[in-house]
Amino acid sequence: MSLLFEATPDGAGRYLDWIIDGLAWTLGLALGAWTIALVVGTLVGVIRTLPRGVLPRIGRIYVEIFRNIPLLVQMFFWYFVLPELLPARIGMAIKQMDPPWGSFVPALICLGLFTAARIAEQVRAGLQALPGGQAQAAHALGFDAGGMYRLILLPQAFRIILPTLTNEFMTIFKNTSVALTIGLVELTATAREINENTFRTFEAFGVVTIIYLLIALIAWQAMHRIEQAARLPGAASGRG
Repeated sequence: MSLLFEATPDGAGRYLDWIIDGLAWTLGLALGAWTIALVVGTLVGVIRTLPRGVLPRIGRIYVEIFRNIPLLVQMFFWYFVLPELLPARIGMAIKQMDPPWGSFVPALICLGLFTAARIAEQVRAGLQALPGGQAQAAHALGFDAGGMYRLILLPQAFRIILPTLTNEFMTIFKNTSVALTIGLVELTATAREINENTFRTFEAFGVVTIIYLLIALIAWQAMHRIEQAARLPGAASGRG
């Protein structure tokens, strides 16, 4: 791992500094996209369980589109295609954003909305797994639809789907690597740049592999603690 402490070609620092910068962009992208995904996914999951109307259909269309188009294609759409579809002034403003924000913002939107479609299905499944008497009791007590979902149904549904949310939380960190295709120098792109400058492939990608593994373990541990704290007393553990 001596490579990390060698000077970069521009002499402005060490390769370790590149790794730290790449890690910062990876974490920022993953956590920002996760926030978007959790909010949007919850809203879409809720409207998919509404009994009738146009909203459930819109929710289904959203899920089918974002879940069935490859992430790489979506990334290219948000970066290359969307600015061309917007009014000329807005599209030009997007194209002229200073780096790395010109790559970071499309990647953030893409990864957030892509993951939201997956979370929406999990939220829908969690809500539909609850006994029908829960909603009936809420209506009998005078709750409106918003209060029923916010105070009664969603807290229980999230307890059910926490193990699958853990998987999504870990996956979103790995999916950030797709952002290198639109020029964001995150962790994987950093390893590629180091390799191109040093031709020491094993060391460059070995360090990044270890970092991804550590991120996954930390994310799993954080979500596992949340799962333990949210578990109802006396409920059986869903883990083997």
